[in-house]
Amino acid sequence: METVRKKRKRTVEDFIVDTIVYVTLILLSIMTIIPFMQVVTVSMSPPHVVSSYGVHLIPLEFDFDGYRKVLAYQQIWTGYMNTILRVIIGIVVSMTLMILAAYPLSKKNLVHRKFWTIFMVFTMFFSGGLIPTYLIVKGIGLYNSIWALVLPVAINTFTMLIIRNYFMSLPEEIQESARIDGANEFIILTRIILPISIPILATVGLWTMVYHWNEWFNAMIYLKDSSKAVLQLVLRKILFEGSEPQAVEAANTIYANTDTMKMAALMVSLLPLLAVYPFLQKYFVKGVMIGSLKG
Repeated sequence: METVRKKRKRTVEDFIVDTIVYVTLILLSIMTIIPFMQVVTVSMSPPHVVSSYGVHLIPLEFDFDGYRKVLAYQQIWTGYMNTILRVIIGIVVSMTLMILAAYPLSKKNLVHRKFWTIFMVFTMFFSGGLIPTYLIVKGIGLYNSIWALVLPVAINTFTMLIIRNYFMSLPEEIQESARIDGANEFIILTRIILPISIPILATVGLWTMVYHWNEWFNAMIYLKDSSKAVLQLVLRKILFEGSEPQAVEAANTIYANTDTMKMAALMVSLLPLLAVYPFLQKYFVKGVMIGSLKG
């Protein structure tokens, strides 16, 4: 006989907890959506009305002159190409190194496994600092190259441990059966472990992409040629230096960038992430939750 499970009666405590959770989520959503909509509104509005806007979710007047000015600025496209190259190289290098570090650390039979894990966790809390890192980057010849933006941050220890935890959550029987069939560790990793680890790999790949897309500080320190500037460095110039790039290059004359142009530049830099995220979002929660179960 099929047992019909009675639905548990909701208590006052359940109602209070649910109310707190939903109110918190709604407030966080509002805090995220309103500033974003304000950026969109200002970027599509004429400069002479922006100062009197206050907070509006839709433009009162439409004007795409800010986008035209930003897209006509050649340095924007140079920054785009440099950033895309940086993201591709950064994802490939970081994912390769973190996977090669996480896989052996997930094995219980690894010699001195606890020592190596503690050794890597130590780097999460202690580092040489900015000046020693700069001297090393310059000393080994990475200065003014894209590798200065990729190699020093190639492995994020926290992210690597999440990948390790995900590998540890996979059934050991699958790997044992592959060993019985004659597979070595490289074949097990590439043909068995990685194909069933798509959720965590997509999540970590998204984190790495967002980091390299948004990061500008290392580029400001290590790159001296404007032809190698990444997009966020160009965006910082438009937002904070307060000069219209075309005018500076043409006649060394400084003009104040309008808020419309600044917000248009910000939207131009956000569009690729907004386009990519929906395709990876389905893996995000699953990858993080499974990767955080085992310690």
